[in-house]
Amino acid sequence: MPDSRAWRQALAILAGTTLLRLVIGGIIPLFPDETYYWDWSRVLKAGYFDHPPMIAVLIRAGTTIFGNHAFGVRFFPILAGSGAALAIAMTARELAGDVAARITTLAFACMPIAAVGLVLATPDSPMLCAVAWAMYFVVRALDAPPDASARQRRLLWIAAGVTMGLAMTSKYTSVLFPAAIVIAFVGHPRLQNRFGESGPYLAVLVAALVLVPTLWWNATHDWVSFRFQLGHGLGAPTGGVVGALNREAQLIGGQIGLVSPILFYFFVRAVKRGFEPRPDGVRMTLAVVPVCFALFFIYSASRRSVEANWPAIAYLPAAVLLGTGAPDTKRGEQWLNRGLVLGAVLSLIVIVHALTPILPVPARQDQIAKAFGWELLADKADRRRVFASSRQGFGRASLFFAAERYQDASELAFHLSEHPRVFSLNLTGRPNQYDLWGTFPERAEAGASLMLVLDDERTEPRVIRKLSCCFQRIDQGESVALVRGEDVAA
Repeated sequence: MPDSRAWRQALAILAGTTLLRLVIGGIIPLFPDETYYWDWSRVLKAGYFDHPPMIAVLIRAGTTIFGNHAFGVRFFPILAGSGAALAIAMTARELAGDVAARITTLAFACMPIAAVGLVLATPDSPMLCAVAWAMYFVVRALDAPPDASARQRRLLWIAAGVTMGLAMTSKYTSVLFPAAIVIAFVGHPRLQNRFGESGPYLAVLVAALVLVPTLWWNATHDWVSFRFQLGHGLGAPTGGVVGALNREAQLIGGQIGLVSPILFYFFVRAVKRGFEPRPDGVRMTLAVVPVCFALFFIYSASRRSVEANWPAIAYLPAAVLLGTGAPDTKRGEQWLNRGLVLGAVLSLIVIVHALTPILPVPARQDQIAKAFGWELLADKADRRRVFASSRQGFGRASLFFAAERYQDASELAFHLSEHPRVFSLNLTGRPNQYDLWGTFPERAEAGASLMLVLDDERTEPRVIRKLSCCFQRIDQGESVALVRGEDVAA
């Protein structure tokens, strides 16, 4: 097949999957974490309690253009995911031509973690996009022809620094990528010479400059974001040996599930082959990245639970290595094709289930069901607000909305009419961004009323017991079930 045709096919796959994600992203309701980041976007800062600011910036740009609904929230994060796919395709093309780019694009598109995960507005999308382009510029700098000028090499390193800085303003775990590059440089004789060039140091300097606003925000907020993330992933071990083994099994099983079993094997195979001796060391550099991520999160899982999407960066270089070192036997090609088909089928099943329930999973145990039912809850809360406001003498005090958890508070804020500020009390849960915006006692005047949304419990909720000292009267409102189809999710 002519190479130009293979590259056109790669671009067609990229365009088709982008369009598909945009359509799906406009249909599926927002998940609680997405509305949490949307709430961030209404108060743009250089940092937030949980993550750096890039996801909030992208959501703010999308909602400014398209409005406060799912399509507007997800538009630019979806494009960022497609930007990551384009970058790894161009990296594979740089190393091994158009056919390699097509294989890389196919492998990335068929992984459930990309086909489904990149529909969502989470920090992973801008992080993967920025890291993928940083990888592309690093490969270009390492693979530059002998006749390339020193200025051209420096520009490539500067571009790598800018994109790496943007990655770290998206998600802090992206710092593992440049750390892995340094390890690769130390481990390869020819790459050790790079320490004598100015390019890598320029990249580090530029990345640090891009990160300065986020560092300053953390410095002025007692490093709360860094402390939270370090405690979240590397805190004191829990659960003993049995708990650690269970977390390791969940980590490995999660990776196989998010990539699909056959493709996972081919990624591991491609990374292993990347360590085969080559004079330029470029493929070894790419192979070191997923190994470093794997080792780090295996260690993290020995202490705390690791969410399956955290090592996602590892699959960017793995996809490039698979594309540039695809099986050269008939049997290997057949199994790779089966892996692509299996990954695509698994992705399609999840997408269809997100649109209409087809899997026999109870709604209470279905992660997708968490996005449904919030419109009804917000409508009931709005009606309750109108009724309370109409009562005689109510106008002498303000009425505020609140929830105990940040997930509930952000979903309420998104779905309530006029999108008011909703407090998250966090009396029994972990601290989060709402604690930094001012709590209800700090904002409310004496005599204010609070409309509070809580999970239904058989006994008096602990939150109510904690609040009983602060209000003259507490009335119980109606219960609202979060329903998907005919099944109650919560």
